[in-house]
Amino acid sequence: MAKHQRLDKIAVLIPCYNEAKTVGKVVRDFKAALPEAAVYVYDNNSTDGTAEIAAEAGAIVRHEYQQGKGNVIRRMFREIDAECYLMVDGDDTYPAEYARALAEPVLKKKIDMVVGDRLSSTYFTENKRPFHNFGNSLVRFCINRFFHSDIKDIMTGYRAFSFHFVKTFPVLSKGFEIETEMSIHAIDKNMSTENVVIEYRDRTEGSESKLNTYSDGFKVLCTILRMYKNYKPMQFFGLIAVVLLLLSLIFFLPVLVQYLQTGMVARFPTLIVCGFTLLAALQSFFSGMILGCIIQKNRQDFEINLHRSDERLKTLMQEEDAV
Repeated sequence: MAKHQRLDKIAVLIPCYNEAKTVGKVVRDFKAALPEAAVYVYDNNSTDGTAEIAAEAGAIVRHEYQQGKGNVIRRMFREIDAECYLMVDGDDTYPAEYARALAEPVLKKKIDMVVGDRLSSTYFTENKRPFHNFGNSLVRFCINRFFHSDIKDIMTGYRAFSFHFVKTFPVLSKGFEIETEMSIHAIDKNMSTENVVIEYRDRTEGSESKLNTYSDGFKVLCTILRMYKNYKPMQFFGLIAVVLLLLSLIFFLPVLVQYLQTGMVARFPTLIVCGFTLLAALQSFFSGMILGCIIQKNRQDFEINLHRSDERLKTLMQEEDAV
C-alpha cells in the first residue's frame, strides 16, 4: 500500500540561512499564532546552529543544500502538501500576529496569493537602508506598470499561497528574485491576489541581511526584464520593432529626399543599412507574434494543469479524512 501523503491545513514555511539569533523566536511566535499549523524550517547550509535551534523551538527541520532562497522554496513547494502555505523569513521582521489575516483569505475565499504589504505601513520608517527603500518602490512601479497590476509590495517575504498556486508555480530563480517571479506568475496567470497591510520591523541587532542591495537589486531588475520578454513577447519585441523602424526611416529620409531632388543615390551604404534595419524590425515584429501564440497555448495548458491540481487536492483531502 502506498504511503499516505500528509496534508496540512496550514504549513508555515521558513527558509533560513544563519538566522540563529532570531529563528527560535520566529518558530515559537508562529506556533502560538497558528496552533493548528505545521511549522517547517528549511536550513540552507547554516553554520551557526540555526537548524538545532529551530528544532528545539518545535519546528519540523529539513535541509536544502543548494545555496539560494529560490532553491529552498523549490524544495519546500515540492515536498509539502497543504491547503494553505504561509511563507515568512526567519529574521523576525514580519510579526506573527498577522499570520491568520494572511491565511484566512486563502482558506475562506480561495485566494491564490495573499501579499503581506509592508510598503503601505512602517517599512520606510523601520528599514534603515535607503537604497532598499528606493529599490522596493522601483520594482513595484515597474511590475505594476509593465503587467497592469496593483500588487502593493512585490519584494515582501511574507505571503500566503493556495495549493493550486504552489503546485503550478515553476520556480526558475535561485536567489532573492523569487518574490518578483511569484508576483509576475500570479498576474500573468490571472490568479486571484489580495493585499494585507502588515507592520514591518527592522532586523534585530546582530542579525544581518543576506540581500546585497546592488548585486541582488540588479538581478531583480534583470528578472523583471526577462519575464517581461517571456510573458509579454508581443509588447517586448513590438517595441524593438518600432525603434528599429524609426531608425530605419530617420536615416532613409535624407537619402530619399536627395534621390527625389537629383535622381541619384549618393549614399548607398546608408541605404543598405536602412534596408537591413527594416528587415530586423520585421523579424522582431513577427517573432513577437509567433511567441505570443506560444504564450497563449501555454496559458491554455496552465488551465488544464489547474484542474489536475484541483483533483489532486481533493484526493489528498479524502485520504486525510479517511485517516
